[in-house]
Parts: sequence; structure tokens; C-alpha cells
Amino acid sequence: MKILQSRSFERKVKKFGKQEKKVLDKQILKIAENPSVGIEKKGDLRGVYVHKFKIRSIQYLLSYRLIRDDLELIMIGQHENYYRDFLKKSL
Repeated sequence: MKILQSRSFERKVKKFGKQEKKVLDKQILKIAENPSVGIEKKGDLRGVYVHKFKIRSIQYLLSYRLIRDDLELIMIGQHENYYRDFLKKSL
């Protein structure tokens, strides 16, 4: 399984510190081992999964989808207005 990143995902991750990236890497490995760990969205976002986790005390949402045998990381962001501002624009 290859793990692919969208441009918007790459830009957001660049702003993370070392400790935040370590937590993020663990969560990505968790998703790669079991892609059904996230919740599948409905409607316009069908086929997109969202995994929720915390870094320090801030809740982040990581959206991804499976393309054949590959895992595409679409977007990461804080919970507030996540779907409206980021996800629908990136798809």
C-alpha cells in the first residue's frame, strides 16, 4: 500500500512541529493498518473517510480515501468548520 498526499495536506503538515508530526505519523500508520478506523461520510463526500484524533488538547480531523490499494491523505485540520471550509473545496 502506497500512501499519497494531496497538496493541501502537505502544506498543512509543513506547519506542524516535531512532536505534532510524530503523533500524526502514528495516526497515519494506524489508518494504513486498518482503513476502516475512520467514519465514512455520506452525500457529496461519499467514499471519503474521516479519522478524529487529538494533538495536545486540540482535536484534528484527517480525511482520506482508498484508491485501489493506495491510501490518499486528502486534508487535515481542526474540527471547527472543517467540512465547510476545507474538505468540500478540496474534492
